[in-house]
Formats: sequence, C-alpha cells, structure tokens
Amino acid sequence: MVTQSLIPVRPGAKAPEAAYSTPLGQCWNVNSLDGMSALADASIDLVVTSPPFALRRRKAYGNVEPADYAAWLWPYVEQIHRVLHPKGSFVLELGGAWNRGSGTRSLYQYELLLQLSRIFFLAQDFYWFNPSKLPTPAQWVTIRRTRVKDAVNLVWWLSKTTEPRADNRKVLRPYSPSMKRLLRDGYDPAMRPSQHELSKVFQRDNGGAIPPNMLMVPNTRSADPYFAKCRAAGLQIHPARFPLPVPEFFIKFLSDENHLVLDPFAGSNTVGYVAETLGRRWLGMEINPEYVEGSRLRFDHPAKRKSAG
Repeated sequence: MVTQSLIPVRPGAKAPEAAYSTPLGQCWNVNSLDGMSALADASIDLVVTSPPFALRRRKAYGNVEPADYAAWLWPYVEQIHRVLHPKGSFVLELGGAWNRGSGTRSLYQYELLLQLSRIFFLAQDFYWFNPSKLPTPAQWVTIRRTRVKDAVNLVWWLSKTTEPRADNRKVLRPYSPSMKRLLRDGYDPAMRPSQHELSKVFQRDNGGAIPPNMLMVPNTRSADPYFAKCRAAGLQIHPARFPLPVPEFFIKFLSDENHLVLDPFAGSNTVGYVAETLGRRWLGMEINPEYVEGSRLRFDHPAKRKSAG
C-alpha cells in the first residue's frame, strides 16, 4: 500500500482518507479544491486532466456554461500552479462548444488560454483527433449540412518555466517504410523547393520518428474491461473517458518513473491507471462516489503495459 510520505502534504495539513490505494497511488473521493489544498507546494511532477467541458447540453458528470467557465475553473488552476513542481507540466484536455441556436463556435477555450497565460507558459498546443466521433452538432452537420463534424479536442501543454522536463525520445514512433528505405539506401543532400536543406543529419537512425502534435486516437473501446466490471457491479459508467493512449503519451513524454502524477478530475481514473502501469506514482481526485467505486475496478489486476512507442 502507498504510504502517506508518497503523497506529500503541507505542514499542518491532513490528507483525506483514500477511497482506495494501490502500490503506487491513491484515489480520493473529494472535491479537488479541498484535496489539492492539502498537498505540499511544488510536490506534483505532472498534472494530466480533462475537466468537465463548457457544454450547452447538460451532462451527467456536471458542466458549466461557456461564459462562466474560466471563472469556475480558475480556483482549481491556482491550486494546480501551487502544487506543480517548477520543472513540471500541466496537460489540459478541453473539448469545444457551439453557441446556442447558431452554427458558430464558442471562444471559451481561447479566453481561458489567455487567462492561463498569466501564470503559465504554453509549451505547446496539441490536438486529439478522434476519427470515431459522431457527426455533431446534428442540426448543422446532418440536417442543414452546412458544417462538418467536430472531431478534434484541444490539449494544452502548460508549464511554469520555459524549460519544463520533457523528452520526445520516450514517445518515438516506428519509422515509415519510406524512411526505412532512406536510412537503408541513403540519399544525396539537396535543397527542397521550400528552401529547407536536407543534410546528412536526416540519414541518422534515431530509433524512431518524432511524433507530431496531432494525436489520432479513436475512442471506440466498448469492450473495455472497465465497462464490463461496472455493469457487473451495477455501477454507472463514466460518460467521458480518456482512451488510454492519450494520457499514456503525455505521462511518458513529460515524466519519469516514480514521479507523481495528479488528475484532479479523475472520473474513471484512466490517468491513474496508466500512471501505475508505467511505474509512476499517482493521485486521483473525484467528487462523485459512484465514479470512484467504478474506477477502483480498473485496479483489480493492473498489468504492466508495453511501451506504445
């Protein structure tokens, strides 16, 4: 079981009792504003989270209006900034919203980003493309046919310094067949029409290709063991779950083994589960007790997962 010393707390503060523990982490059934207030300053190496989106249509997990979103999230952001290590990173995944009665987009994500930039640097923007998303908003996509389906969520990598801890060698992808041929057969250095020069450095085998900032990850795992276990236990399945490869990419890229990873809006605790399988310590905070009980089932038999890249 994880010891209290693995979850550093502020002097004089008392951490909430864990709803459940594993060899590397804990899940707290709390509002994360209260939970984070117990954590020591600069004690978290990486925050990966997907808070409730600002949607017009009310969801079971709760969400607020776009106009109110930045004000609602800001107290959580301030706590994240306080507990984050100076070299740590804050990864925030956030879906978009449409203005009511109009085929136009809300700007709430960008308004929030401008506010976040007061205390964080934007290290890089990422985009999670989910090709399996349904064609929404239906009124504009499938009825009027004046828009295409919305299939990309923003993922912001934020940091407290201009040089956060990161290593893209941990997330290399297999080389394409054409790159393998180039490495095998070589090529003559030349100037591209774009004026970029292809030098011999491009012929070096670095063990894989550097990934782009577009993550193409379908979210279609209806046979996920989490589903079956929740149904068998009569527990509600969380309606908005991270597919495992999304948090896996950032946990591998931005942390090392034994670092402490926090998800303050844990939901089904995908982040904690992936962190455990990658040898990171983790802490999940979730206010809904039924979601906490369902997330516990992920850890019945945590198997060490193979590296994805």
